[in-house]
Amino acid sequence: MDWITGIQHAINYIEDHITEELDYEYIAKESFSSPFHFQRVFSILCGYTLGEYIRNRRLTLAGLELANTREKVIDVAYKYGYDSPESFAKAFQKFHGITPSQARGDGVTLKSFSRLSIKVSLEGGSIMNYKIEEKPAMLLTGYKRRFTGSPNDKQEQDHNFACETRLEQYILEGMCREHEITYQILTNFDAEGYDFYFAYQFPKWALEDLQEIPADIAARFEHVPIPAGSYLLCETERCMFPTAKMDALRKKAISEWLPTSGYELRDAPEIGVIHWPFEDGNEIVNNSHYCELWLPIVRK
Repeated sequence: MDWITGIQHAINYIEDHITEELDYEYIAKESFSSPFHFQRVFSILCGYTLGEYIRNRRLTLAGLELANTREKVIDVAYKYGYDSPESFAKAFQKFHGITPSQARGDGVTLKSFSRLSIKVSLEGGSIMNYKIEEKPAMLLTGYKRRFTGSPNDKQEQDHNFACETRLEQYILEGMCREHEITYQILTNFDAEGYDFYFAYQFPKWALEDLQEIPADIAARFEHVPIPAGSYLLCETERCMFPTAKMDALRKKAISEWLPTSGYELRDAPEIGVIHWPFEDGNEIVNNSHYCELWLPIVRK
């Protein structure tokens, strides 16, 4: 069974059991893939997480039921997986913009999140340079934020995070004396989101120095072990702001290269390597910046 059929099979299972407790591992089995692979591919291709899809579909159906029946709010809340009327009302208002009781009024506007249907479209026909490399284990040091949603379309979150953490960047850059390469780590994916790190690779002597800084500053940083393994390596074009190209590159690799490659995503961190080349050690070379995308893969 191909990957498109597998994802659609999983979606059909979700829709057929939308009012029941859903096990994400079992949903992944319905797609004939691992939970990690299914959730990552689903998130990248669809632009929202599996958890967001299920939640939005339930709130859509709950709104229809409240508008068209006389069912009690508490019964509808429990039917669609909420533990209490309060938690249901909070989620309902966030999604629809009105309370559950207001949904019964005449002329009330409700939101609808439609059922997902995967269709084959004619894509590709373009060139993507790539290579597969075995990478040794490495240790990166950085600071993180938990993001909800898909790693695609996170440019605003990423930009804000970068702007808010200049001090951490300067501390790490200064300690490891690295100004031309920054790592972005995406890891701990689940049905709601992922952990995102800005990180640097410290030489041994710099790791020792890190232990000497004040405890309150050191507490901002974490060591992130990266396991050895195979990676798909792709590069963005050379430009002034290459990080803005990463989402499209990731989606292209997942939707066009991965399905026919004989590989699937491995349960390991995704890494973006940002290159900021300097000229004569001082001035940044404009329009020569680029990013490498490292997607962890394994043979099926």
